[in-house]
Amino acid sequence: MRQQAPLRDLPRRVAPSLDALIPAEIARRAEEVGERKGRMPWLDTFLLAVLAGAFIALGALFSTTTLTGAAELPYGVARLLAGLTFSLGLILVVLAGAELFTGNNLIVMAFLAGRLPLTGLLRNWAVVYAGNFVGALATAMLVFLSGQHTLAGGAVGLVALGIGASKAGLGFGHAFFLGVLCNALVCLAVWLTMGARTSTDKILAIVFPISAFVAVGFEHCIANMYFVPLALLIETDAGYLAQVGKTTADFGALGWTNFLLNNLLPVTLGNTVGGAGLVGAVYGFIYLRKKL
Repeated sequence: MRQQAPLRDLPRRVAPSLDALIPAEIARRAEEVGERKGRMPWLDTFLLAVLAGAFIALGALFSTTTLTGAAELPYGVARLLAGLTFSLGLILVVLAGAELFTGNNLIVMAFLAGRLPLTGLLRNWAVVYAGNFVGALATAMLVFLSGQHTLAGGAVGLVALGIGASKAGLGFGHAFFLGVLCNALVCLAVWLTMGARTSTDKILAIVFPISAFVAVGFEHCIANMYFVPLALLIETDAGYLAQVGKTTADFGALGWTNFLLNNLLPVTLGNTVGGAGLVGAVYGFIYLRKKL
């Protein structure tokens, strides 16, 4: 008979760790992920970006519906509910798998470490940004055509119009700095998910930073690709406006020029500074500068 090896001689199984990665390990993972994303075929990148734009739009839709009728609640409570529900968007992006421009600002770490050329970085940002716009705009059109704005006696549409008009009416500098602060929190959320081991960990890592940026009123360029176009679409529904006793003059700030030049442009620039600069570049300098 074959003699069995003594138990003390058998290899010891090591259980996989459930502990989160420490920041230095997250930085190395972010570097590797950034290189992989930067070298992904452009069509795959674009299609995943379309999904991300749609996912963020769905979170925005959830948030808008939650805010409907929330005027009876204390301001902070209503904003917190809006933020918690908006978190759905980034949860879907991270767990389902998609490419989001604001989160991909962290790819700058792979560039700073010399693992991705500048052309690869800029190509990813450009393709992902375009895909996000397509996904968010298409979702806004579907939501409009589905008649969501007519729910609750038209109250949902009034909330959507108010959100869109307030965003389109921001000044350039105001929108820029709100964008800086926003994407610092978004990229910190993505940074935390890179250190998470389980889906539950990732969801918890997302909820608080994202809820915070929504609750305090920061500006996210991809979310705005849904919020403002939806409001512009609702404004074309003359029958709905008559039903709720409003006219286009009540939302004078709404317009494609205001949206593109006074909101989307400065918010995108601010998001890039906040994400790539205040998070990606800072962590890259701290943990990866030996490779610079």
